Amino acid sequence: MAAIIIIGALLLICIFFYNSIVGKKNQVTNAFSAIDVMLKKRFDLIPNLIEVVKQYTNYEQETLSKIVELRAKAMSENISDAEKTSIDAQLGNSVKGLMVNVEHYPDLKANTNFINLQSTWTESEEQIAAARRTYNSAVTDYNNEIMMFPGSLFASMLNFQPITVLATAEEERKNISAKELFNN
Repeated sequence: MAAIIIIGALLLICIFFYNSIVGKKNQVTNAFSAIDVMLKKRFDLIPNLIEVVKQYTNYEQETLSKIVELRAKAMSENISDAEKTSIDAQLGNSVKGLMVNVEHYPDLKANTNFINLQSTWTESEEQIAAARRTYNSAVTDYNNEIMMFPGSLFASMLNFQPITVLATAEEERKNISAKELFNN
């Protein structure tokens, strides 16, 4: 009788840890899908932003083409999460450069459509940052669950692997030089 109780207790403990790990892994997946939703929103803004900018500027066609190309790559269905994250970083940098160069076009800066798009873009960037924080928090919870004892025993037996948190690209960590921004 005691052996049955011990086996039953061990079985319940195993079920608890398995369910806990799976739940945390699902939270990670859900958090990444929230990032995907926010990126889709951002990608949907890009054509409108480019059209408004085109109307007012003689801005380099190369930059606008690069933004359109990156958006198309990001919207394709056959890319990995890592590729999507990389494209997102490149796209963010390109649009930031576009926004900085808009300073040279006073008519565009005063355009209501552009101001609204710029505001929506900023809001979208803030939402993406919040979604990334949520994702990294979910990844940390999951990684703690599979790396700490006794969860690590079950995780290694069931081949659960750690997930890498989203990190800021090295170029985005550099200090921004206001002098360089205004001299461009």
